[in-house]
Amino acid sequence: FMKEIKVGIIGSGSIATHKHLPGHRKVEGVSVIAVCDIDLQRAQTFSDEHEIEHVFDSHYNLLAIPEIDAVSVCTPNNFHAEPTIAALKSGKHVICEKPIAGNAVDGRAMVDAQESSGKILQIGLQSRFSAEARTLRRLYEDGFFGHIYYARAMTIRRRGMGLVPTFMQKDISGGGALIDIGVHELDVLLWMIGYPKPVEAFGYTTRKFGHRHDIVHDGDWDRSKFDVEDFAMGVIRFENDLTVNLETAWACHYQDMGGSFFMGDLAGASYRPTRIYTDKDGEMIDYEPELVTSFSGEFESFHQAIRQNFPSPVPAEEVLMTAKIFDAIYESSRIGRSVPIT
Repeated sequence: FMKEIKVGIIGSGSIATHKHLPGHRKVEGVSVIAVCDIDLQRAQTFSDEHEIEHVFDSHYNLLAIPEIDAVSVCTPNNFHAEPTIAALKSGKHVICEKPIAGNAVDGRAMVDAQESSGKILQIGLQSRFSAEARTLRRLYEDGFFGHIYYARAMTIRRRGMGLVPTFMQKDISGGGALIDIGVHELDVLLWMIGYPKPVEAFGYTTRKFGHRHDIVHDGDWDRSKFDVEDFAMGVIRFENDLTVNLETAWACHYQDMGGSFFMGDLAGASYRPTRIYTDKDGEMIDYEPELVTSFSGEFESFHQAIRQNFPSPVPAEEVLMTAKIFDAIYESSRIGRSVPIT
């Protein structure tokens, strides 16, 4: 007999609608029984459309329901910490949408709350659950690449703003393109190569498009409130002689580009598209690896971890590293020199 896992959703915006609700519902033995949003009418509409029993305008009321086992935190970035910490303290497991938070201070508080609660805190970085990423991670674990010394992660859109107003104001989102889409590219790259420890970052961030009316855009928003970066780059040094370049843009005068690559002294690889580069029998060879396909998806892994008392499938303490890197890139851009990461 499999005990039903009952879930509450905190924040009823587009990420809840299009990712978290269907993600939970496709897992057998899981039901979503409550939703809350500071906009009660929006929560009520969400509840009516998706047939959810309990509706609140406060996460504290939702967390007071004893039969809730787990919650999704789908609030804007700068408002991840408070409901996540409250949920962990009330004995609920948490899957929190990426990034971990709008800054590393909030992220650290979330990790501390998770450690003292003994509950799972999983961050919503779904790229780790792709067959390509799993394949490269397994090859890394087997020592196939040798010592990895350089990598590059890139996600550049010619026009691809967040389109959600909460992504475009620093006091709500914590930042722009860097922590919105850069987090996916950097996290999956670092995860594939064992999540090395960062020691220093140099960065540059700028706003060139999002506040302008004379630019062709992919949506409409209040230009006067756009105060985050739409381009960012960073050079990150890690322990053990590794350097990573990160480039990200919501808008630019260049083509859409994405993916990453890394170089080891025995072999290298690209991710999206996924290809291996190495030497064999005196020849340089490259090929598409056979993909690992036997693994659970993001929400299946979350509920499996709850049921079987496994560790978090996307550990918050790893993702905290990306928050520290982003804080350092923002600070470096501000002061014009590299910033140590501790």
